[in-house]
Formats: sequence, structure tokens, C-alpha cells
Amino acid sequence: MLLAAYLAFLLLLLLCAALELAARRLTPRAAPPAALNPAFRRFQAGFLQAYLLALWADWLQGPYLYKLYRHYSFLEAQIAILYVCGLASCVLFAPVSGWLPQVLGRRRTCLLFCLAYSACCLTKLSRDYFVLIAGRVLGGLSTSLLSTAFESWYLHRHVDARDFPREWIPGTFAKAATWNHGLAVGAGLVANTLAEWFRLGPVAPFLLAVPCLACCAWLVLTEWGREEADGGPDADERPLIPGASAGVHGRPSAKARFYRSCQDGLRCLLSDRRVLLLGGVQALFESVLYIFVFLWTPVLDPHGAPLGIVFSCLMAASMAGSLLYRLATSARYRLQPGHVLCLAVLVAFFSFFMLTFSTVPGQPRPHESFLAFLLLELACGLYFPAVGFLQSRVIPEERRAGVLGWFRLPLHLLACLGLLALHGEVSGSGGGEGGGGTRHMFGGCAAMMLAALMSVVSLFTLSRNDSDLRLEADGF
Repeated sequence: MLLAAYLAFLLLLLLCAALELAARRLTPRAAPPAALNPAFRRFQAGFLQAYLLALWADWLQGPYLYKLYRHYSFLEAQIAILYVCGLASCVLFAPVSGWLPQVLGRRRTCLLFCLAYSACCLTKLSRDYFVLIAGRVLGGLSTSLLSTAFESWYLHRHVDARDFPREWIPGTFAKAATWNHGLAVGAGLVANTLAEWFRLGPVAPFLLAVPCLACCAWLVLTEWGREEADGGPDADERPLIPGASAGVHGRPSAKARFYRSCQDGLRCLLSDRRVLLLGGVQALFESVLYIFVFLWTPVLDPHGAPLGIVFSCLMAASMAGSLLYRLATSARYRLQPGHVLCLAVLVAFFSFFMLTFSTVPGQPRPHESFLAFLLLELACGLYFPAVGFLQSRVIPEERRAGVLGWFRLPLHLLACLGLLALHGEVSGSGGGEGGGGTRHMFGGCAAMMLAALMSVVSLFTLSRNDSDLRLEADGF
């Protein structure tokens, strides 16, 4: 497995480089007006510096989390409960993460993220099971804040405080997404270097994340503080008093706005069958990914796989998928995002179907499992931009936050149920411990992907002639 992982990593890097060059040739881009505005470029750079540090700290914790728990001699069933605690805390904190920026202020909420995630990383120094559970709960809070607080601050400053054109917003997040892929690949390399080459153990990447989070907090305090000072007084950044019925200008309280967002989101979800089907696809597909995050390490680790390099390979495969999406939807190939989504779900189904045969107890085939994991990540690279496009067309912008919050509820619940089902079996590491729980779980994931595929087909049967779900001719 060692040689296969390094060889796959080199090949995937070459593939990504080739796809990037092809995508640039087929989708030439003129310099947008935002790039010519020095005030916007300074504002954007200040945001991205802090945000990318937060993402980097998050990715550092990916390769060796399961390995750390095994290093502390916990059983697979105990580790499953730790993962369930993290997912359950995501369910509990997801609504709070949208409410906190309105109560504490957006910048203070980003600082809370840095503090909570640093505490989460430091809990990994303990071998006490309940301390580790507390760390998972903090991790759930931090993950929820990462997905809302930074974006909330940027959107507010961009639109309300700076009054930059809304059309410039996607450019910032596209740049963040591009860097995010590279950070994920690099995080695997750095984690592997610390844990295996320098023999510092699986806790080392978590400790490295702490100074990264400290730097992020410093940028939020200084650069973002200077940005807010330069932008003048900002009433919306002042925290509101929970329970107050209205602010100083007659605005609804944070609590009232939160409940209204939830109600509007649920109403939109139930009134439009397209939104309901799209939510079903997202819940099924992404809940399976949480189960995959738990299972990939016990499948490959017993066979000597360098986990950091494997993680980098997985992230590089996801990057290749996103580049393939750019190519597929370019003017030359003219595939619609709906077609790409269908292809992504089909590839993911095939990956889990492969895994049900490569994880037979007593006859594990780690190289085939590794290939299946790479195909699954390739499918993820195709899936996320495709589903993001469809969400932007189907869900009204003012209700999107509420609808996506409802999407995440079944997503996390399905993942928790899957891990609890695995906890209830005497499961093995792809057969390494003599059990068939891992194989059964992959079979269940394949069934969920098949259900997701049926939901995609139903969505586009319902909306066959719906122009909202298609790229415009001039977009190619």
C-alpha cells in the first residue's frame, strides 16, 4: 500500500495539472472589474487570509483522527460513538450557529470559533474517553460556526458596509474554493510528515492546528477590526439583546429573525417538490460521506497505508472532479449541471458497490478499496458544484439559509444512525478483525446512493423543460 499511495499521489497531481490547463484553455476569463478595484482587493485579501487559515486548521485534523483514537486503544465501537457525538453536536449547534452572529456580532463569533476549535484540538492530548467526547462536541460547534460565521461577516461587510456589487461575491468564494482544494492536499502531506516521517505520533497535526487558529484569531482581531473601523460605525455588528422584541430601529430581535428564517425555509421546502427532491439527494449523498469519513481509515490502515498521503490522494481526486465539472459545463462539451449530478451519484454508487466486494471478511483487497475511495472523492468533486448550482436556481436567495438548515437535519441524523448501526455489530477493519460490519455498512451506503440516484431522476423528470435548472446558452 505504501508504494501504491505515493504513486497514486503523483499521478493525481499530474492529472489535476493537466485538467487545470485544459480548463483554462476552454474557459478563458477576462479580468473582472473587481480585480481592478484596489479597495476591494484589500478587503478580499483580509478576509481570505483569516478564512483560509481556519480552513487549513480544519483540514489538518482530517487524516489522523481515527488513528489517534486507535492509538489510545479504543475499540471501533467506542470510536463510532465518538463520531456520533460529533455529528449529533452538529445537529444541535447548526441552528445556534446561524443565531450567534446576530447575538454576539459576526467578528466575535469568528473569534469564538477559533477558541472552541483550539480547545477541541487540545482535548486530543487526553486519553480520557469523556474528555474526548467533550472535544467532539466542541468540534461540532466549531464546524457549524466555520460554515456560517466567516461567510456571514464577509457578506455583511461586502453588501451592507462597503456596498460593493453583489456580482463580485461569487468571485471571492470561487477563489476560496480553489485554495481550499490545495490546502486539503497540503494538509495531508504536512500531517503525514509530522506523524510518520518525524514520528511525532497522530496527535501532532492537532497540535499544529492550534497556532494556526491563534493566527486566524489575531487576523480577525486586527485586520478585521481595522476594516470595521475604516468602514465607519456599523449598527448591525453590535450584539442584540436576546429576547428583545425589537432593536433600536424597530428591527426584529435575533431570536425572531431566526424563527422566521426556519419557518420560511420549511414552507419553501414543503411547497416546492423540486426543493424537496433536491434536499433528499443532498441528505442521502452527504450522510453517506460522513460514514465514509469514519470507515476509510480502518479499511486501509491495517495494510500499512500512509494515512496522510492517502488523505492527500483523496483530496486530489476531489480536486480533479471539480476540474472535470468545469470542463464538462464549458462551451465545448455543454453538459448541464443536472447531468453531472446524475453522473456523480452513479459513480458514487459504483464505488460503494466495489467496496462491498473488496472488504469481504478474511479476504480484504486494500488496493481495490483504495481505488473505490478515489472514485468516490472524484464523484464528490463533481457533486458539490453541480448541487450548488441547482440550489442557487431552485431555492430563493432570501430563504436559502433556512432551507439548507433543514437539509442538514436529516443528513446528520442518517449519518448518526449509520454509525450507530455499525456500533451495534462486531465489525472489522475490512475483515481484519473477523467481522462483516464494515462490508454491510458499505452495502447500506450503496443502497442509499441508489435511492439518491432515483431522487435525481425524479427531479429531472419533474423538471424536464424547466429552464431554471439549465445553464444559459451564453454561460457556455
